[in-house]
Amino acid sequence: SESFLSQVERGKSGVSVSILHTIASALGLTVADLFDDTNNSIYRVVPVKDRPMIQVPGVKKYMLTRQPLQSLEVLECEYEPGASTGGRGHIHGDSQELLIILEGELTISIEEQTHIIKTGDSIEYRSSLPHSVTNVSKTTARALFVISPPSL
Repeated sequence: SESFLSQVERGKSGVSVSILHTIASALGLTVADLFDDTNNSIYRVVPVKDRPMIQVPGVKKYMLTRQPLQSLEVLECEYEPGASTGGRGHIHGDSQELLIILEGELTISIEEQTHIIKTGDSIEYRSSLPHSVTNVSKTTARALFVISPPSL
C-alpha cells in the first residue's frame, strides 16, 4: 500500500527480502537497483534500442524515461488503426498528463467530452478523470505522453 511504502521510505518500517522483491518487481527494477546510487545522476541516457515497451493489442508504449522514475514520465505511443486504450472510464492516479500528437490523428474522450486531435495538437488533463484514447483513422498514429508525477 502507499502508506506502507511511505513508512519504508521514511525508515519507520523495515522490509523483508521478499517484500523488496515485490516492490522492485512492481517498479520494473531489480532488488539491486533499489540500492544503486549511480542512478542519481543529473542525466540518464535511454538508447532507442533499450527503451522498455508496454504492449496491448494495437498499442505500443515506449518508455523514454528510465526507471526508477523521478518526477516525470514520458512515453511515445503508437496506435494502430482502430486501437484504443479501452473504455471511457480509464482512471489512474491524479497526475497531470500532456498528450501531443506527433503523427496522425487520435480521438480522446475525457469525462463526457470528445476531442479529435491531429498532428501538432496537444491536450492536457488530470489522469483522475475518466479518459480514453482511440485511433479512428485508417493510419497509425504516434503520440507523446508527458506525465507528472509518474503514474506507472
